Amino acid sequence: MIAAPAFKALFAEGASESRGLCKDPAAKMEGYVSMSQPKVEIYTKWGCPYCVMAKSLLDDKGVPYEEYDITMGGPKRQEMLERVPGARTVPQVLVDGTPYGGFDDIDALNRAGKLDPVLGL
Repeated sequence: MIAAPAFKALFAEGASESRGLCKDPAAKMEGYVSMSQPKVEIYTKWGCPYCVMAKSLLDDKGVPYEEYDITMGGPKRQEMLERVPGARTVPQVLVDGTPYGGFDDIDALNRAGKLDPVLGL
C-alpha cells in the first residue's frame, strides 16, 4: 500500500504540466510497491517429460521460476538432495524454499484448486 504523501509525490514528480499526469507511472511505482509473489525454483534434467510438463504448468500460470538443470550432476544436484531429502526424481519444485514434489504433486494441487494460493496468484 502506498502512503498518501508517497502517492502524491509519485504523481507530482515528473508530472506533465498541462495534464498533471506522471510520465512513467510504472517506473515510479517500482520504488513504492513490493512484490509478494513467492520464489519458485525447479530442478530438472534434459529430456525429462515430467520436467517439461511442470514448467509448462508454471508457464501457463505466468509464474516466473528459476530452473536448475542437473542433467550432468554436479553441485546443483547435491544442492537438490540437501534441500529435498530423499528426492531421487525430477522435477523437484520448491516455492519459497518449501518442497512441493514433482509434476504429479503440483498437478494434483492445481486440480484441487490449491496451487494458486501457494504461488501467490
